[in-house]
Amino acid sequence: MAELIGLPAPPPVGETALRPGTFAGQCVVVTGGGTGLGKAIAAEFARLGAAVAVASRKDEHLEAARSGLDGLPGDVLAVRCDIRSADEVAAAFDAAEEAFGLPAVLVNNAAANFPSPAEDLSPNAWRTVVDITLNGTFLCAREFGRRHLAAGTPGSIVNVGASYAWTGGPGFAHSAAAKAGVKNLTESLAVEWGPYGIQVNGLVPGLFPHEDMTADITGSLDRTSDKDVCQPALRVGQRQELGWAATFLASPYARFISGHTLVVDGANWQRRTLTNPPVIPVREQLGREAFTP
Repeated sequence: MAELIGLPAPPPVGETALRPGTFAGQCVVVTGGGTGLGKAIAAEFARLGAAVAVASRKDEHLEAARSGLDGLPGDVLAVRCDIRSADEVAAAFDAAEEAFGLPAVLVNNAAANFPSPAEDLSPNAWRTVVDITLNGTFLCAREFGRRHLAAGTPGSIVNVGASYAWTGGPGFAHSAAAKAGVKNLTESLAVEWGPYGIQVNGLVPGLFPHEDMTADITGSLDRTSDKDVCQPALRVGQRQELGWAATFLASPYARFISGHTLVVDGANWQRRTLTNPPVIPVREQLGREAFTP
């Protein structure tokens, strides 16, 4: 039997997949870019010379962006913005444009999520997740698109999605439905705006453990015996790998890629077994008691 070796480890943090200065002189807006995977994406753009405008509704996340991106080649602007508000989105783009010029790239990373059986979701919880994840993505994309259409300039949008947009997400019905909308929005806008020079792509991360994960997510991971052997790659992702994928999709070297969603997860979402394991209801997986109205 062949030895199981998994996929090779990536180059270390600090290496770049593109030429240094690829995004020099360009403004990149990253929503939710102060923490977690958003910060990793923002860091790779800044490392390649981009002036990065990080948008977040939480002051502590904005401060994390300032400190986390300090020292990289690109300048950083932290802008408070609730992406559910079209007015706040417009104000954030105004601030970015005033500081660095018309944003050339938009990364729609901000989203809301938490695990819950569908029967336990309140109408408000459903609306909040859909409003941030889907409506917020649209409002930011619309603002970006309108500005480039008016200026007659090309641009690039990268929408961060999730693999359960294809498969469904038991325990995450609210987020899965919203991410399915984001995937469809990506494909629709790519066709609409392609004639005007605006490419629109999706980026789906697999398992990239990081210190900014919520307690709900880390709790679920803690109940998994060994994350590496549960992946076809026999390892989890390293954050810079997602940043490299994002910068490539928005780079001059990917101009003919549009309407595509790139999954960066070591083939994990496509994994199938020859025999199905016993079904464990979502309530049991989440440690919930029996449902009572």
